Amino acid sequence: MYYDLDDLSVYSRLDPQGMGDEIDALPDQLQSAWRLGQQFELPTFSSPPQKVLIAGMGGSAIGGELAAAYLAPQSRLPVLVHRDYDLPAWVDETTLVIASSHSGNTEETLEAFDRALQRRARVVALTAGGELAQRAQRQGVPLWQFEHKGQPRAAVALSFGLLLALFTRLGIVPDPTPELEAALRTLRAQQEELRREVPVVRNPAKRQAGQLLGRWVHVLAADLLAPVARRWKTQINELAKAGASFEILPEADHNTLAGLWHPETLQPLGIHLFIQAPCNHPRNLLRLELTRKTFMIEGLNTDLYRARGETPLENLWSAIHFGDYMAYYLAIACGVDPTPVEILENFKRSLKQRA
Repeated sequence: MYYDLDDLSVYSRLDPQGMGDEIDALPDQLQSAWRLGQQFELPTFSSPPQKVLIAGMGGSAIGGELAAAYLAPQSRLPVLVHRDYDLPAWVDETTLVIASSHSGNTEETLEAFDRALQRRARVVALTAGGELAQRAQRQGVPLWQFEHKGQPRAAVALSFGLLLALFTRLGIVPDPTPELEAALRTLRAQQEELRREVPVVRNPAKRQAGQLLGRWVHVLAADLLAPVARRWKTQINELAKAGASFEILPEADHNTLAGLWHPETLQPLGIHLFIQAPCNHPRNLLRLELTRKTFMIEGLNTDLYRARGETPLENLWSAIHFGDYMAYYLAIACGVDPTPVEILENFKRSLKQRA
């Protein structure tokens, strides 16, 4: 049984914790995070950092990955995301380590935080509280603490906006204010088509969700939008509790295409979503077009989303916001509460019991 996405009464029944409201608020969250990031304490350096590492997991890491992708063409320093325990051997006193954990209790991030201090790295803690905030206060580490009571995945604009402010204030990147303001305008304009009050016939996110029902979703994107593919995948997992995967071009053209030789068993089971944007490298735009064409020739279901706007930040955030709405509507259509992730919480409890 699938639910009618134009029946507004369904949303209050299936979404009692208000995930839809969180998605509606994403443009405001991005704007307020940027402003908040102008107020916090900066780390001090005896000499400028030579590299940056963002340590985080899940919803706390995706903001870092989006920031790293956006900053790559303009940052004078390498910015990498670390999703694991410990730290790479190259982290030392010349490294800025940003420990990002929404709850403040993510065990991988806490270990990375401790290792960074042992290596005399410059450290910033980015969190809503928990053990990470306490350790930062005890160690005299700059604490960028924000308020957010929802799920980490609903705070993606908070982490991104704070990171963007941090990098700007440290002089790692030029002031992005004009581009950020353009992105906010684009998000709010797009949102007028995507809210739950807009019927399916005029709502592209609802229609896209309808195409995903009962299918494994495979998301493909390139360069700046590579982390958006990951975000779409994880939102489908966590909101709709549905199966999804992602791949990145051009790498997928060097291996994945070979796997289409015998696609017969996959045809009714999956749909392949391609994300495209004006900011894509011209050769990657061509690759997206030709890769999708190859999939279709082999009889596979595909669809294409074109990000809005002219600037990289507009492209990045219009694609993120569309994907959040799409995954939300998929959850509602399937009769699934988009907020709780009981299986993940049970797994964390099992881990703690084996500590």
